[in-house]
Amino acid sequence: MNDTKNPYVTVLWEARAKAGREAEMKAFMTAAVTPSRNDLGNIDYEAHEVEGQPGTFIIYERWENRDALDRHLSAPRMQELVPQLLELMEGSIEEGIRLLQPFRPAQ
Repeated sequence: MNDTKNPYVTVLWEARAKAGREAEMKAFMTAAVTPSRNDLGNIDYEAHEVEGQPGTFIIYERWENRDALDRHLSAPRMQELVPQLLELMEGSIEEGIRLLQPFRPAQ
């Protein structure tokens, strides 16, 4: 297998709503998706709810490079959303973040 060398950054983020806050968290995340899609360097930004697990959400993100992701995360809009999100979710934001590294079979 070969590591695929590209500048893209792919993020998988999973979060679980606090009991009784599932619908509120889904509405919150729905409102945050479109602005994130419009951030400079965004390729893909999709929110999902895990089938059979109401209140468990996954966001799949692709960014042109690490700088684009960092700009997104440090944007004033995101800094304002974090405290609101923490009120709705279990655990920390960092616990659910996974950076994905692509690879392909050797030819």
